[in-house]
Amino acid sequence: MTEPATFQDIADNLSFLDDWEDRYRYVIELGQALPKLDEAEKSEANRVRGCVSQAWLSAEASRRDGLTILTYRGESDAMIVQGLVAILLALYSGRPAHEIADTDAIAIFDELGLREHLTAQRSNGLVAMVNRMRSEGEALR
Repeated sequence: MTEPATFQDIADNLSFLDDWEDRYRYVIELGQALPKLDEAEKSEANRVRGCVSQAWLSAEASRRDGLTILTYRGESDAMIVQGLVAILLALYSGRPAHEIADTDAIAIFDELGLREHLTAQRSNGLVAMVNRMRSEGEALR
């Protein structure tokens, strides 16, 4: 299994893909590279509300250099959402809580052209995932 890509790698690769179908396939490939969650992590507490498909985000907080670091794992039963989870994990996971709270992933997704072809339901689910992650970051600042 390949390692999940870093966010900058993802952004660079997306910049070379002009066709939405190529971008769509790439996002799906990113999701396929994510490790699966343990069944225990697919709990109601980890379920993302606001997603049409089933999606779960599991956060683990740790301390490093006096900062609270959040490490995320995630999964979805929908291929495109799984890919969006992979991008969010690349952007947010392993970062200090205050950086997560201050980073607007929706604006970044818009800059990369990743939301313009999503259905309204998928876009709402993405916003729900981002809001949850940023709220967790804010709570642990």
